[in-house]
Amino acid sequence: MTPVRRLLTYLNPPSRSAYFFVAPSILLLLAFNLTPLIASFGLSLSSASMTLDRISFVGLEQFVRILSDARFLNSLKVTAILTLLEVPLQAFGAMVIGAMVANNSFWNKTLRAVYFLPIICSATVIGIMWRMILHSNVGFVTYALSLMGLGKINFLNSAQTTIFVVSFLSLWRSFGVSAIIYVTAVQQVNPSLYEAAQLDGAGRIRQFLNVTAPSIRPTFWFILMTRFAGSLQIFDIIYVTTGGGPNFTTESTVAYVYARAFASGGDMGYASAMSMVLFAFIMLVTVLLYRRMIRED
Repeated sequence: MTPVRRLLTYLNPPSRSAYFFVAPSILLLLAFNLTPLIASFGLSLSSASMTLDRISFVGLEQFVRILSDARFLNSLKVTAILTLLEVPLQAFGAMVIGAMVANNSFWNKTLRAVYFLPIICSATVIGIMWRMILHSNVGFVTYALSLMGLGKINFLNSAQTTIFVVSFLSLWRSFGVSAIIYVTAVQQVNPSLYEAAQLDGAGRIRQFLNVTAPSIRPTFWFILMTRFAGSLQIFDIIYVTTGGGPNFTTESTVAYVYARAFASGGDMGYASAMSMVLFAFIMLVTVLLYRRMIRED
């Protein structure tokens, strides 16, 4: 038997041939996810320059250094605030919108397209667009507010408002994905449950609370898990709109990691250590929410 024939015979059972088809994805995962993760962990135990021409092993010194870094602790606080502002609104707001546009009418399909539109735009385009809209001198929103007698509000350079603006932009950009996922989940709910609720005299609000929401709980936990992971890694919107300012009030942990890795001398070892801390926290939150999602399912 030729080697090719032997291989085809081995892969003939579906349980074995499945591995053959997923092998390219596994190789890409190993090359672009697992390998950089291992390399980052190695760098976190070293003192390394941006060009990696000077590397020296320092053990856990970088992790001890993190505990006394006020700017890193501030970035954790900013990331936590952004996450708490965005994720609940995303999870609950998208659920309501998804239930409202779940029917396949022309109007609902149009609204779904409108909600989904921001996700196909790059973060750079979105950031530049909103910087122009919210500009303190030429922005449409600030001009409209000034006509209403509210004065020119400096949305992107005020410590009191900037973090809320960044949270809104992140929510606005990703809201459509969550809404569409909820639409799919709502459409899978058994119609007989709604018919029974209508016979019992339940209105649309009661149907949503007693039929829709309980039926799509696994989807809710999935949205919560993915948005938590995504919000904790927020970077692109901040980089384009505020750059972490003013006075680091919008500098997320990933933005600080980027600044330490590619600016101020490029301390790759310290940046990798901070990345490992953030990775561990994201992994913990993801595992806990994933276990809850599985139980709900």
